[in-house]
Amino acid sequence: MIAPIMFKERIICHGHENVKATHRSTLEITKEEFLTPRGDCILCIKANKGLKDLSEDFKKALKEGKKLRIRLIVGELIDEIIAFGNENLNFENPISMVIRKSDYIDGRTLAIKANKAAKDIKREIVEKLKNPKQKVIVELIIEE
Repeated sequence: MIAPIMFKERIICHGHENVKATHRSTLEITKEEFLTPRGDCILCIKANKGLKDLSEDFKKALKEGKKLRIRLIVGELIDEIIAFGNENLNFENPISMVIRKSDYIDGRTLAIKANKAAKDIKREIVEKLKNPKQKVIVELIIEE
């Protein structure tokens, strides 16, 4: 049985030639316009939303520790990450969203205890993300 959706956010972002997606414990989506080769956790840039832009209801649900399903949609390819909210999330950062495998929280953290980091994303998707013209849809879904 599919759980009913409680809250959903949709983010549009784009690939970049420097996407590596090799980080072992985090993945990141950013509003930044550029990506240096050192940004090995960043999946996409030029996002239309940062943490501060998420709806208050969405943030409240995550602060209650709800489960978050993150769907990366790149053309016909889809990958999913499961992570969790936490009462200590503060959604301070206006630029970046970081999903972490650990339970570490700072102002850039969207969710913790994720089942995947950047290195775990399907490699076919990562290859497409190396194209700056590649549009990416990121769905953030909080289920009942």
